[in-house]
Amino acid sequence: MLRIFTLVYLRPEKEKSMANLKEIRIRIASVMSTQQITKAMKMVSAAKLRRAQDAIVQMRPYAGKLREIIENVSSSLDSSSGGAFAAQRKVEKVLIVAITSNRGLCGGFNSNIIKGVNKRINEEFAPQAKAGNVKVLSIGKKASESFSKKSNMSVGDYNTVYAALTFDNVAPIAEKIMADFAAGNYDRVEIVYNLFKNAAVQYVTTEQLLPITPPSKNEKSKAVNDYIFEPSKEQIVTDLIPRSIKTQLYKALLDSHASEHGARMTAMSKATDNAQELLRDLRINYNKARQASITNEILEIVAGAEALNG
Repeated sequence: MLRIFTLVYLRPEKEKSMANLKEIRIRIASVMSTQQITKAMKMVSAAKLRRAQDAIVQMRPYAGKLREIIENVSSSLDSSSGGAFAAQRKVEKVLIVAITSNRGLCGGFNSNIIKGVNKRINEEFAPQAKAGNVKVLSIGKKASESFSKKSNMSVGDYNTVYAALTFDNVAPIAEKIMADFAAGNYDRVEIVYNLFKNAAVQYVTTEQLLPITPPSKNEKSKAVNDYIFEPSKEQIVTDLIPRSIKTQLYKALLDSHASEHGARMTAMSKATDNAQELLRDLRINYNKARQASITNEILEIVAGAEALNG
């Protein structure tokens, strides 16, 4: 009777130990598989980041110089000379262009934009939002998914622009926004996007797209006005403003595109490091469980031998 009791008593502990070992082995295999995926995504994002970074670095000088030319040329003009896109109206209807990505797994990249837009609506345009006069145009699936849930706030999305992020593909979006502003559908248009600094740092930035902001007194004093204009100064401003608006939107998209890959590379790097730490802890637990299993087996053998001797 003593032999039977000893074997029956020790067997559940052995089975439990074996189950723990199997569970830990499954978790180790799962974490290793996840780590391989995060490593691959990190490498892909690093390669894409280099191209996206080169694009925005090359674009910034052109956008800055174009803005400088407009400020210089328009510095001596009155506010009405900028055409329909410079019309300063009472802000009653607002359009916010929210620029996010189509995919996740990039840390707080998308959520920061959504939070920034909501903060802008709740703090700066609360009366307009209460009247239902704040609309959001989404560029990127994540913004579209978020703001399409809010009734009558979303006015469309442009998620396919990332398939080929070129100036020619972005220009129709800017043209539609300009046409709506000129028609009086909106009194102000703002862009909320991630400004790229480096792979680890992106800033949520809000810029006024329309109406064109007139140069300040300091900017007027710095402006260079000794130009010979052909055709007229007014005609030059009228032609340059639409191109400047398209360029500003395109630059924001390039900034956001580079920021996305930087944020994803950073997030996948941290995920890979976390997976490595988790693997180390799991292997320690596995070794401890295996040692406990071996100890139990030895105790069974010793207990069985003592029962036979008894």
